[in-house]
Amino acid sequence: MSDEQPAPAYRVLARKYRPKDFQSMIGQEALVRILTNAINSGRIAQAFMLTGVRGVGKTTTARIIAKALNCTGPDGTGGPTPEPCGVCDNCKSIAEDRHVDVQEMDAASRTGVDDIRELIDGVRYRPVAARYKVYVLDEVHMLSRNAFNALLKTLEEPPEHVKFIFATTEIRKVPVTVLSRCQRFDLRRVPLDQLISYFRWICEQEGREVEDEALAMVSRAADGSVRDGLSILDQAIALADGAVTGGRVRDMLGLADRSRVYDLFDATMRGDAPAALDLVGEMYDAGADPIVVLQDMLDVCHWLTRLKLSPELAEKTSTPELERTRAAEMAGKLGMPHLSRSWQMLLKGLAETRNAPSPIQAAEMVIIRLIHAADLPPPGDLVQRLTQGGTSASPGGVPGGGSAQGNSASGGNGSGGGGANAVSSARVDSGSGNGGRAPAMALVSNGSPSFESGAELERAPEAETPSPARQPEAAPLNSYDDLLKMLEDRREGRLLKHLVHDVHLVRFEPGRIDLRPTSAAPKDITNRLAGLLSRWFEKRWVVSVSSEPGQPTVAEVRQAAEQARFDAAGKDPLVQAVMGAFPGAKIKKVVAPEAPEPSEEEMPSEDGSADPSEDGLDDELDAD
Repeated sequence: MSDEQPAPAYRVLARKYRPKDFQSMIGQEALVRILTNAINSGRIAQAFMLTGVRGVGKTTTARIIAKALNCTGPDGTGGPTPEPCGVCDNCKSIAEDRHVDVQEMDAASRTGVDDIRELIDGVRYRPVAARYKVYVLDEVHMLSRNAFNALLKTLEEPPEHVKFIFATTEIRKVPVTVLSRCQRFDLRRVPLDQLISYFRWICEQEGREVEDEALAMVSRAADGSVRDGLSILDQAIALADGAVTGGRVRDMLGLADRSRVYDLFDATMRGDAPAALDLVGEMYDAGADPIVVLQDMLDVCHWLTRLKLSPELAEKTSTPELERTRAAEMAGKLGMPHLSRSWQMLLKGLAETRNAPSPIQAAEMVIIRLIHAADLPPPGDLVQRLTQGGTSASPGGVPGGGSAQGNSASGGNGSGGGGANAVSSARVDSGSGNGGRAPAMALVSNGSPSFESGAELERAPEAETPSPARQPEAAPLNSYDDLLKMLEDRREGRLLKHLVHDVHLVRFEPGRIDLRPTSAAPKDITNRLAGLLSRWFEKRWVVSVSSEPGQPTVAEVRQAAEQARFDAAGKDPLVQAVMGAFPGAKIKKVVAPEAPEPSEEEMPSEDGSADPSEDGLDDELDAD
């Protein structure tokens, strides 16, 4: 029989380096300070609610709290302490998850009211070996509504020997009635620099060499989660034969080289389409995911924007050399409008790439859109140039003497490409189809669509261009019917419908309209009507809501008139005779007769008289 002992099973880094006390936790200083002071002062709540993203230490914190409440010290006489000894029986058994008085329940698999009822039945019994009975419910948001209701009374007034600790990643799914009975602690994402330092310390403990670039990649991929980062680091150590290098981690995660991402972003902002597309293709051939490439470009855009606003960030010791030098140079060349526009286009393109059948093709189309937009001037510059061109008038009547020198777009990309463009405005008189608004602008480009400082801005004479602030004066309004007719002519159909069916007219006079809207009318109908009248008329109109009954609605008046016509037609002897001959017949429509052309015999006589013509009705009957 061999005397060799079997090798111990390998423990992953996330379990091997799980914190055993509050001092070994990272990134949760506020939580540690509150719990330490509460335990030292004896102000221990009956229930704790721990929430945060995955892997930040919720379950670990729950176990540390359980050890702190039940620790008896090395000599067995100690009390609750924020620094559990780790050597007493209670600390050891809790750390090994075998303590009879500390029960962990997975609420994701035990969600029913029967499971909670079983837990409540055990609450009334005192602990066997510990000071407190501690119930840890992980993923508590998965409990059913009846299970939460069954827990409420016990949670509010538990026995003094019982403590509840809840952990969840979905705090919004926990009922407010449960939250109000707990002390809530929000565990933060661990900052990037703390993760890098922590992972470097772990690699030193494991005796493995690791490059700073590799640690930065692992920490960024962890996204604030210590457990996720340790899992990635475990995989990177297993992949590397010797030192953990940035290249191996990049290949493992499907990332693009950081310097290549800066090259790609720079080529895109310069408008160099062949270079940018070649870089994307090389990254893709090297194994980079197109989605990750766009995410890296978003990171670069965000970092450049931060450097633009806070240049002192480049001087921090935690800033990598590449992002200290290369990014600072690029941030000096690009303006905030270009960076903001690039961020929006990349963000939209990232969503398109995720849903595209071919991600690489979608990513290339996003790059192409960015290239064509890089040379366009910001909208603010265009508005400024148009405004400056319209304020000065030349002797010839053309504002600005027919041309205006525009400033170059802020943060030029340094490409120097693209010829000068001319932005010319088409002359639009007040009767054109655009309703008298500002003239349409035509962009005539020569080469790439850049807007250089030598661009010429030609404007039509002021006399032929209506003011963009107000449309041409409308015909005067003398009645409510005139108002409805104007709304119909100007295609304001929705407002016209409400004014016809859902509004009672109380008073109408030039400059003032009083209305009583019904419950079916929009609450802002008076404001909408007043806004339109202020745009169409120089004179100020006041549209107010009145409590007086007012007139019937226009729809009610029209319906009453229609009914009167039907009643008059029904009294006609000929119609009555037809309806008598056809029982069940109904009058379907009443059409007023058109006046015939007068004949020679009906022409006015010398004394001005004419033969009277009889009125009649053209009635249509619908016989069943």
